[in-house]
Amino acid sequence: MVTAITNAIFDEISPALIRQTNMADYKEAPLATRPRTLDPNDYFNLSPEKRRADEERAAVRSNLKRQYLTQLNNPHRNALIDDPALNRWVYARANPYPHFRPTFKTSLFGFMFGVAPLFALYYVFKTDRDRKEKQIQAGTSDRRFCHSS
Repeated sequence: MVTAITNAIFDEISPALIRQTNMADYKEAPLATRPRTLDPNDYFNLSPEKRRADEERAAVRSNLKRQYLTQLNNPHRNALIDDPALNRWVYARANPYPHFRPTFKTSLFGFMFGVAPLFALYYVFKTDRDRKEKQIQAGTSDRRFCHSS
């Protein structure tokens, strides 16, 4: 019933109305594509098969959610709830290294946040120490905390 009503509503939308309707008056950026969530074709120009497939996926999701919530809220539950998707997620969060793949991006991040800061700190400390050493040797340094006279 709901599907028939939804199909009737979407089929009655005229192309002129679709052209008038801007999803969020989104202006396209020159170097970026339109986000998929703002594409009017995803909302208005859907085929009945696509709509039916979306509704079936939503029905499966809601059925799984209902089953999980009934298990979760069962006051007479005496066993743990086994959710395979949650188990896979927890395992993936706890064990990232067996599935790590070195790519250019991960190598670049490793260099930027692991190696480059060490060289930058070495350069800053070394140049500051050399500058102070030259001032001390030239006698132009103001050594405020010098305990010897």
